[in-house]
Amino acid sequence: MFIGRERELKALTDVYEKNGFGMTILYGRRRVGKSTLIREFVKDKKAIFYTATKVGTERNLELFAKQVLEVLEPAYSEATFSSLESVFDIITNKVQGDEKTILVIDELPYWAEKDEALLSVLQKYIDVRWQDANLMVILCGSALSFMEKRVLSEKSPIFGRRDSQIRLEAFNYRDSALFVQNYSAEEKAICYGVTGGVAKYLALFDAEKSLDENIVRLFFNPDGYLFDETKNLLVQEFTDVTLVNNIIEQVASGENTLNTIASKVHEKDTTVLYSLGKLMDVGLIEKKKCITEEKNKKKTQYVLKDHMFKFWYRFISKAISVIEMGQGQMYYEKVVKPGIHAFMCSVFEEMCRYYTLEQGIMGTYGSFITQTGTWWGVEQLVAEDGKKFIQTADIDVVGISSVDGTAVVGECKFKNEKIDKSIYETLVRRAQLLTGNVRIIKYLLFSLSGFTQWFNENDAENVVKITLEDLYIPMNEE
Repeated sequence: MFIGRERELKALTDVYEKNGFGMTILYGRRRVGKSTLIREFVKDKKAIFYTATKVGTERNLELFAKQVLEVLEPAYSEATFSSLESVFDIITNKVQGDEKTILVIDELPYWAEKDEALLSVLQKYIDVRWQDANLMVILCGSALSFMEKRVLSEKSPIFGRRDSQIRLEAFNYRDSALFVQNYSAEEKAICYGVTGGVAKYLALFDAEKSLDENIVRLFFNPDGYLFDETKNLLVQEFTDVTLVNNIIEQVASGENTLNTIASKVHEKDTTVLYSLGKLMDVGLIEKKKCITEEKNKKKTQYVLKDHMFKFWYRFISKAISVIEMGQGQMYYEKVVKPGIHAFMCSVFEEMCRYYTLEQGIMGTYGSFITQTGTWWGVEQLVAEDGKKFIQTADIDVVGISSVDGTAVVGECKFKNEKIDKSIYETLVRRAQLLTGNVRIIKYLLFSLSGFTQWFNENDAENVVKITLEDLYIPMNEE
């Protein structure tokens, strides 16, 4: 069953329905569902679907030609060709009728990296032969840096010739829930947390099995698909897997500055910075900035962006031997399950920021919220003995309107205990530390387990109480 991606399907349909030639560039990290999306789109259309592989220029040309002939000239499917131009000539001659043909080249970087002429030949045919052809081209790739620098950039031979580009991201928490619709809101959130919303991983969840059964089967079993998944992805993307793995381990453990990471992995800053850049290119790590001080380089942190990697490095990496001995379920029951709420804290915060932006765009909080993020810094407090002391402080959710300078702030608790007045009072106090001349108009409290009676007995000014169940209510039902 195909799930979600309505916006992306519409974007593809818009290009398909235009007169003459059209081209879409589709890219995104591995396992995110690019090929599945394309197959859904072309399922009732005339399409040549070729997936390139790491077999060199000549073999890719041979396999591509075979695929083209099977669709356009089945009787000659065994014919061979000496050049890409000769295959493109067949396509040119066959796409002049009323029925539009779709040409898909999936995993384009595998071919284009070894054949520098591929994009130039494609550009020539787009400009000279295909302008009026009843043809749609979809170029797809998982190597994000290649797609952005060699296909989409101004230096690319095909620059300016696309009608649309789609960077396919993982599913958000609400769309991820469509894979496990019978789960409770808490179970849906955890499912999103351990998969990161990646389509392939979500599709592996058996909605008829419990959350615990699925997690144990996929992660804590030597034969589970996700037991070795991080290693498999790193091997596909990087040559120096050991260094990259060491860097991820440090980031996952909370080391988030370049100097600290470099010191821990015993490498030069420049070496680590290069690897961090590659990890950001593939969507595993992101550079986190304090929302009100985005130009302050001292307030920049490297954090794991991929939730599945967070889960893997937090739990699986420490228990490889236990799992390989067949005791994965015991480890899950004794260690993972009791710690799942603590793991979910950062995931829940990200969900709440998404929800806040979504609601803020609709004007729910009385202003047009244009960005969300986090804030961190220090605060000065007074101890019971009257002595002043300084401690670190953070705000989980900060939503700012660039239109009128208003802001909302929020605290998120994914715990089996209700939010009480002390959480609210701390949020109000820390909100006063925000820089940037923003005016706080709402205080948002996000809770897994609800709120204490205090909130019913006291009219806390400008407070919005939001439960986990509220996050899963579709926008059109609110």
